[in-house]
Amino acid sequence: MLCLLLLGFVSQSWAYRLMYKEQLYRLYHQQLLQGNEDIAENVHWLEQTRRADFANPLNAMARIKDKNEWEKYRSLFDMHINLQLVESYLQWASRFNKQAAYFYNAPWQELNLESLDKAESLMKFALVYWELAVNDAKKTQKHRWIRLEELQLWEDQAFRILSGELNYQAIIEKHLVKLSLVRQEFRSMDNNTYPMVPIPQ
Repeated sequence: MLCLLLLGFVSQSWAYRLMYKEQLYRLYHQQLLQGNEDIAENVHWLEQTRRADFANPLNAMARIKDKNEWEKYRSLFDMHINLQLVESYLQWASRFNKQAAYFYNAPWQELNLESLDKAESLMKFALVYWELAVNDAKKTQKHRWIRLEELQLWEDQAFRILSGELNYQAIIEKHLVKLSLVRQEFRSMDNNTYPMVPIPQ
């Protein structure tokens, strides 16, 4: 009987509910080689992180001493999550994007066009998160004299966004223009693009 009670206690201790941004963010991970499933998993956890509440300042990822630091911390955190989503969606889009429409890809014209549609859709998601990241970076300016040492990377990201050094909108728009040109090339392919000539016997 004692064993059953202990087993019940241990099984309940494993059921730990993740509720806060700081907890969920730790589930995001980068690997050297990422497949579509890995990227989708990261996007999922980042999305969950965005929707969650912040933990108490005692459990923040930086030392928080007052309300001003708390406000800046939240803006930096949201900006960083949105920026990670931009990068994740762009990484995902690159898995479907085609850099050129080679004549020998003509037999798979429809598949390539579908792949380009997926890439375009993912890039447009990235644009939405970029706008959110820019808005969050602007919010950090309210307390620009505050420096959260533990979040120096995030501070640098905010600076690069606000100075224009980091501009994903320009990068994404350039990719979308290129994608549109490649799509036109695929659409213009016909039976003469890559004629299936029988091999002589």
